[in-house]
Amino acid sequence: MSTAPLDRWTLSRALTRMANASTAELAQAAPRERPAHAARRIGITGAPGAGKSTLVGHLALERLSKGRLGVLAVDPSSPKSGGAILGDRVRMDDLAGSAELYIRSLGSRRTCDGLADNLPEMLDIMDEFDFDEVVLETVGIGQAEYAVRAQVDTLVLVLLPESGDTVQAMKAGIMEMADIFVVNKSDLPGAQRMATDIQRIAAVTSQPEGAWRAPILLTSASQPASIRALSQAIDSHQAWRSADPQRSQHLRAQRARYRLKRLLEMRVAEAIAVQADDFFDAPLQQQLATVLTAVRTAHDL
Repeated sequence: MSTAPLDRWTLSRALTRMANASTAELAQAAPRERPAHAARRIGITGAPGAGKSTLVGHLALERLSKGRLGVLAVDPSSPKSGGAILGDRVRMDDLAGSAELYIRSLGSRRTCDGLADNLPEMLDIMDEFDFDEVVLETVGIGQAEYAVRAQVDTLVLVLLPESGDTVQAMKAGIMEMADIFVVNKSDLPGAQRMATDIQRIAAVTSQPEGAWRAPILLTSASQPASIRALSQAIDSHQAWRSADPQRSQHLRAQRARYRLKRLLEMRVAEAIAVQADDFFDAPLQQQLATVLTAVRTAHDL
């Protein structure tokens, strides 16, 4: 647990600089070795309207006693203007006032996987500022958008009562990635039936011996005990993960692969953008040559 006061101004500037960093700058920022201090990372994901921001706010208040806590909340950016409303921060106003809590809203910008541009590097910065825990709230996601799995230690999937179609759509994707299932707004009709549906799906999913069994919880902002139960489930999963060093090693490898993939994608996009004026007027083989040159250059970063 950090004892030095949090320098919010310096942290904010560092995150802004990294959010706007070029591909070359990101390559320079890539870690060469394991950090001396690494925050525990909790991912909160789920469909839009599931109440993720409100749940994050209550969960953060519950976990503040565990040390310095950061919240990174990703909002969708407009594909037309590139702007984002960043409304998640507004819904977390109750968290203001704690010296050991930092909240930052991020626009998703060019990403289409529920995360934000340069997010892995921003999470590294949170480690540098001695955060004990970071809660990452994603954009509302669907079946294929499960990149958050590699970025966090514990992934919480938030669902709504009466969202059976959503569960069916997610069955072959994020449903298989979640460490904890949460049926939020459990005071609404159909909450227990939704929990039963999730349990039925989980029961037919094959699991190796010793694997983590994801609990299914009912939560509500009006029921503090339900938030406490979620916090305890997160602690249990963190303890299970730390019991076997190979689990953490596998997760670090996943994070490295995601970072490399994003660097390559961004470098290719930049190379194509430079050629944008005549790229689409060129013959097909010339277009392919341009792309291949960009990929080779990216491998040299």
